[in-house]
Amino acid sequence: MLIAGFPAGAWGTNCYLVAPAAGEECVIIDPGHQAAQGVAEAVAKHRLKPVAVVLTHGHIDHVASVVPVCGAHDVPAWIHPADRYMMSDPEKALGRSIGMPLMGELTVGEPDDVKELADGAELKLAGLELTVTHAPGHTKGSVTFRMPEQADVPSVFFAGDLLFAGSIGRTDLPGGDHAEILESLARVVLPLDDSTVVLSGHGPQTSIGRERATNPYLREVAAGLGDGAQRPAPRRGM
Repeated sequence: MLIAGFPAGAWGTNCYLVAPAAGEECVIIDPGHQAAQGVAEAVAKHRLKPVAVVLTHGHIDHVASVVPVCGAHDVPAWIHPADRYMMSDPEKALGRSIGMPLMGELTVGEPDDVKELADGAELKLAGLELTVTHAPGHTKGSVTFRMPEQADVPSVFFAGDLLFAGSIGRTDLPGGDHAEILESLARVVLPLDDSTVVLSGHGPQTSIGRERATNPYLREVAAGLGDGAQRPAPRRGM
């Protein structure tokens, strides 16, 4: 399997290109702010043919390059219906203006072909199997994508902004809900095997085992403590 990832734009949002191998079809996950050039370089380097863009949620730092990337490769974008409006109205999703200079760099709107994700869906794209799990809390339409274990390759979990190395996504923007993200952690993350590789929307790669042992939020949820222990503030991406 080939996974080519890179942090893009002002928020350092991780964009991933996933394919069975170099020279084959691929899926693009979360082409955010200023990601189009990085996508083009990865496609050329690994001789890939994109067939779809899939989005963990609708915040502008994860979707800002959807229109140019989908247009360049004539592919659809997949997003949960609860977050679809954010592609056309990113400032409403943030509850404030993100700033005119930055907005001037963005192509706001939907690509020509938008498909909606459903909880539990099994996407079969580019020779890959992606299990979609609705995981609200960061946004109402946040989802994760999980790829099954294959031969000697462990399962891979694309967490979006649900789970980071040592932290979780912020819940103070419109649609965010701290109790809801804790429930998503308990329902979606805790059942995963410790060997599962976690590729998040921001920050470095980690594993479920490492986060189960060290992440204060995940430890709190696993212990059934709910909300109340002292913890570091959630990562401030977007």
